[in-house]
Amino acid sequence: MKKAILLTIILFLFFPLATSAAPFDGVKAAFIREGNLWILIDGKEKQLTNTGNVHSKPKWSVDGTLLAYQVETASEGQSELWTYNLNTGKKKRISYNGTSPESAPHKNHIAFNDKGILDISDLNRFYNIATGVSDFTWLPDGSGFLLSSSGTLNPDGWSSASLFTKKVGDNYKDIVLFGGVEPFFTLPKEIGINEQNKLIAVNAEELTYSPSGKWISFVVSPTASWSMDSDMVCVIDSLGKNFEVLDEMILQVGQPKWSPSTDTLAYIAGGGRIVFVFKNKDLKVKEMPASGTYTPADYADLDFDWMTDKSLVVSRIKEQEWTNDFSKHPLPVLYTLSIDSKKQMKITSPPKGSGDYAPQYIPSIGKLAWLRGKSLTDTKRDLWIGNTDGTEAMEWVRDIEEIVFFEE
Repeated sequence: MKKAILLTIILFLFFPLATSAAPFDGVKAAFIREGNLWILIDGKEKQLTNTGNVHSKPKWSVDGTLLAYQVETASEGQSELWTYNLNTGKKKRISYNGTSPESAPHKNHIAFNDKGILDISDLNRFYNIATGVSDFTWLPDGSGFLLSSSGTLNPDGWSSASLFTKKVGDNYKDIVLFGGVEPFFTLPKEIGINEQNKLIAVNAEELTYSPSGKWISFVVSPTASWSMDSDMVCVIDSLGKNFEVLDEMILQVGQPKWSPSTDTLAYIAGGGRIVFVFKNKDLKVKEMPASGTYTPADYADLDFDWMTDKSLVVSRIKEQEWTNDFSKHPLPVLYTLSIDSKKQMKITSPPKGSGDYAPQYIPSIGKLAWLRGKSLTDTKRDLWIGNTDGTEAMEWVRDIEEIVFFEE
């Protein structure tokens, strides 16, 4: 008996971190705290910047060795674009003005937007690729881009957004800046889900290919002021032929996401900016071509993430009219749901005065992570982690604004 007790003590003394570290092994993330960029590797934090001027979500390269991030400058509307190499620990500025960085799907080259000009950086120099670009995404094989160009204000009103493709290959020096594009699709001047609910199709953004590459989702919005109240989530096939308006939404709530490996799109439907009403925000799933709604009556969903091709986690509140008293705002909790059975289960119970926001599923460890804070606008929220059924929940990282996990 004494030998058994002694062995237990020895194991505890020499291997105290074996079980506590295991949940974080293989997890790689980047997060923002007080305007500075940090990384979280295997449960350990490391600060990368100290300027306090990083506020946009960083972007991972395809292999997880490179991190691209924006640093706001003293000039209004301008931000430098930097990369951090996890292997060498070195930072490098790749542009004096760049936004919306996106890593190529086949190598560590970064595409970004410089005031309407699409550029590519090979980390040694950058190349001008296309002009008149409002948004873009790489083609699935990395051979070029799907581009969107916003409509313009003409004497007869606004023209509509247009989509183009442009091939680049490997030799960026041969690219013609003006032209060299193939028309893909021009949106109708007005789109909507019915005759009473239409908007002018000025912008097309959030371009995202489905896992098979056969479909593309995107969000169509009117002018900047109107887009706060109503946008339309749309899909089109990869040939630019079959276009469909799925529903009304707003950009501030739950961006559309394809499931991990099937052509199934989830989004939160409902117009009206969140600062006017905590209502009419319903999680919907579009499995090409079928669809379904999963938000119960008297509830509204704020954000979500896929766990598997058939299950999701959502951040949900009870519907309520808007009030300027933030202490009376509804605070969300997390639910999981099954697409097939429609079974839903409440999995978190935050303490009074706190809510659970921005859920993310971490495939590498099969767990959920979410931000616990006091309100939608809270920038000092804490990261929590737990099992997909809400058990073994624990605080992980304190005081963060945004976090982006690397996914293989």
